Amino acid sequence: MLLRSSPLVRSLGAVALMLIGVAGSVAFADDSAMRADRHRPSDPPGHQGLIVIAHRGASGYRPEHTLEAYRLAIRQGADFIEPDLVATRDGVLVARHENEISGTTDVASRPEFANRRTTKTIDGVPLTGWFTEDFTLAELKTLRAKERIPAIRPGNTRFDGLYTVPTLAEVIALVKRESRNGRRIGIYPETKHPTYFAREGRRLDGTPINTSLGAKLVETLVAEGFTDPRRIYVQSFEVENLIELKRKLMPAAGIDLPLVQLYDDLQEAAPYDVAYNVARGADLAALYGGLVQQVEGGLTPATRYGAFATEPVLAWMKANYASGVGPWKGSLFPRTPLATPVDANGDGKAQLAGQVTGLVHPMLGWALKAGLQVHPYTLRAEETYLAQTPGGVPQSVVAEAVQLYGLGAQGFFIDHPDQGVLARGIFLEINRLRER
Repeated sequence: MLLRSSPLVRSLGAVALMLIGVAGSVAFADDSAMRADRHRPSDPPGHQGLIVIAHRGASGYRPEHTLEAYRLAIRQGADFIEPDLVATRDGVLVARHENEISGTTDVASRPEFANRRTTKTIDGVPLTGWFTEDFTLAELKTLRAKERIPAIRPGNTRFDGLYTVPTLAEVIALVKRESRNGRRIGIYPETKHPTYFAREGRRLDGTPINTSLGAKLVETLVAEGFTDPRRIYVQSFEVENLIELKRKLMPAAGIDLPLVQLYDDLQEAAPYDVAYNVARGADLAALYGGLVQQVEGGLTPATRYGAFATEPVLAWMKANYASGVGPWKGSLFPRTPLATPVDANGDGKAQLAGQVTGLVHPMLGWALKAGLQVHPYTLRAEETYLAQTPGGVPQSVVAEAVQLYGLGAQGFFIDHPDQGVLARGIFLEINRLRER
């Protein structure tokens, strides 16, 4: 079931479009990133409870998950930076989008590691490449990061080869250094493929990985003295590991951090841990508790993320483990393809190919009613990721962000943090003018 967006939400988006233009072209220019780099460090984190989350750092301007991408995001005004976490062979958490690293490092060009190329099955999908669990931290540190999507972000390729793969401890150290003059930056780590790392995955030599990403995360946060719940959200697309963190791992360490349940496509995708545990006949009640009864029809091989987006399940999550949810924006706000793509930014390439329907999934309202934070993902400024409004107006990433705030989201993941900060300022100004 989808609900049509309110006139207020549509008007907020329209006002934003008038204020900033329709293309958001400022995000393409490197000088804009440099101007945003001079964001005043004394600015307080968040405004009226609204946050900006730097998706993999300022990944629209620098290769993702590098200390430089995180540093730039902080200087652009992001409140939280997001490291995706995977483990090395020697059990150290590092920041990579995936444990397969040929797309984000120069490993494929390194002859000394040619014999580590292999095929593994990650969350049920065969994947060929090089994997972090087959490298020690010292070996990973010899690699250099590169832009993951060079065809879309060719400007970022000039930074290829400049940065190393950071550890979680190094990310925390950066955040501590950048948190000055009263400004406190937070981190928003994601455990990537926790079931694979803990139970299913094997190293190149055939030995089980047997690494709990949740346990390693808690261990690292405690060791680094970074456990302030106001500065951390822990997120995952899987369910079991978040419940384990809430029930067991965090209480054992004497900490209590907000947890965020991520959602992939509500209709097509499923939490991998659920599929894995159901297939193996695991004691679902022991792993998931009362959640089994809240999901209509119970947990089965056919259970999709949509089954966890209902009003009773969201209320149960809030009562038992989750402080927030991170839905994919495509599920919350469906798009339809345009018959003919549009060149919205005038660069000669027609890359805007979709139109939002004006409908909103009721999950958003149910989550807010339950008292959950709602942080949708991912906002990106490039034309290929944008869409037209229901009225046919090309929408910029800033207008998209303003609409999210207008719908009640308290934050969002964005590749261009400076544009998120701009959107927050516009939204707050619109509301200030309305209250006069």
